[in-house]
Amino acid sequence: MLRIAVPNKGSLSGPAAEMLHEAGYQQRRESKELRIVDPENEVEFFYLRPRDIAIYVSSGKLDIGITGRDLLIDSGASAEEILPLGFARSTFRYATKPGTANGVEDLKGMTVATSYEGIVAKHLADNGIDASVVHLDGAVETAIELGVAEVIADVVETGTSLRNAGLEVIGEPIMKSEAVVIRRTGADADESVEPKVQQFLRRLQGVLVARTYVMMDYDCRVEQLEKAVALTPGLESPTVSPLHNEGWVAVRAMVPAKEAQRIMDDLYDIGARAILTTAIHACRL
Repeated sequence: MLRIAVPNKGSLSGPAAEMLHEAGYQQRRESKELRIVDPENEVEFFYLRPRDIAIYVSSGKLDIGITGRDLLIDSGASAEEILPLGFARSTFRYATKPGTANGVEDLKGMTVATSYEGIVAKHLADNGIDASVVHLDGAVETAIELGVAEVIADVVETGTSLRNAGLEVIGEPIMKSEAVVIRRTGADADESVEPKVQQFLRRLQGVLVARTYVMMDYDCRVEQLEKAVALTPGLESPTVSPLHNEGWVAVRAMVPAKEAQRIMDDLYDIGARAILTTAIHACRL
């Protein structure tokens, strides 16, 4: 069986389970379950701490796993990202008191407090900055007030908590993270495992596409067909079928979900009618 590590808690857990369910895999019914078997799909899921998943995958005991890009890099494990999943996005940045520094180039000789020591140490080294890194678990905003560090490095969403602590974001983002599928670096293509890995990736890619696109159907006059097709080119090309009423055709195409309303407006303006969209629950490209 394909052995897969899945986050057991935190911001990664719920969305990962939802995506796996949409991809046709069984998921645990209770949060206390640490392992389940999906015999129909020949997959075994192990529910682990997100921070530990890269370590288990790099050891070769598990074939693949779902974790955050930040946790993968911070672990220093011999594992690599093979598919971004588009959820649990975050930005990792430096912050400090106003006037202390403007960017990473100003951090020489300073102490940086963070929960992600591996990421910060690598970023400082990549930029040739000699600075100390202090590892703290949990909220790090108070590290500056208590004199533990001059700078912190943490996940920043709105920046509200930093401003409330009298801090400001400095420099460019250290990294941008999201949920990713990972695999051991240099993993051998085992003939019994590789087809299942590729099937797993295709299913998740199908979910990603299904979430990104909608199916659009509409009727239009033949003389407006070229303009309509230009608005809805589809992936290869749209499906066009003649209607009973002469001079009209029915068109079907996949369109980006975020642009669907604008496309519907544009189609209506050129005379298309009976325009509708439907969700896509699964697909293969």
